[in-house]
Amino acid sequence: MSDYDLFYWSVPFRGQFVRAVLAYAGKSWTEGGDAAISKMMSGSVKEMPVPFMGPPILVDRKAGFAIAQMPAIVLYLGETLDLLPATPPVRALTMKIVNDANDVIDEITLDGGRQMWTERRWHDFVPRLKKWMSLWEETGRRHGLKKGSGFLLGGETPAIADIVTATLWSTMADRFETIGSILQDTAPMTAALTRRVCDLPPFVSLAAQARKDYGDAYCGGRIEASLHNVLDA
Repeated sequence: MSDYDLFYWSVPFRGQFVRAVLAYAGKSWTEGGDAAISKMMSGSVKEMPVPFMGPPILVDRKAGFAIAQMPAIVLYLGETLDLLPATPPVRALTMKIVNDANDVIDEITLDGGRQMWTERRWHDFVPRLKKWMSLWEETGRRHGLKKGSGFLLGGETPAIADIVTATLWSTMADRFETIGSILQDTAPMTAALTRRVCDLPPFVSLAAQARKDYGDAYCGGRIEASLHNVLDA
């Protein structure tokens, strides 16, 4: 029996952060599937494992506990799997990074597809995307990420901040080469960290599984199609 049930759509996107933490911790999980998610979302709130508007949802089978919202899930896993740093300042910085990552993927999908990307919108967004990348670069510069060695907040092994960072940028850059090039030019230490973390066996296996399960998909739908229209031209 799996340790967890994860309910997220059949794309990487927001759910991939949860998958990455579980994979690094050596935990097993069962994907609930799109049909089950749709059924829960259209059903009564009283019948939900946890009140939620959209996935991901994680169910810890052993604890009998369910939680939604990506940052909250990552916090729960970090606490229960001993992946969070011990000191309050570094813990706070860790959760800032998780929430920043959540904001970035909201922005890269124009708030979940409320609008579609056009060449003009993308052109206007690039300076903001570079600023986001520079936040990671400066955080690493201040806390131990020196010339492609070390980890984002100075730890000796990858922790939640490194896993979330690598998942954010690698998933995006693997599917949109233009974004990968911008990251390398704007935040080279962050790009190097992303490569080092992604070369660890749990993440190599996870990336291969994602390619097998989801192909080239990133977030799906018309918003992903509009991203490809402006970035693949």
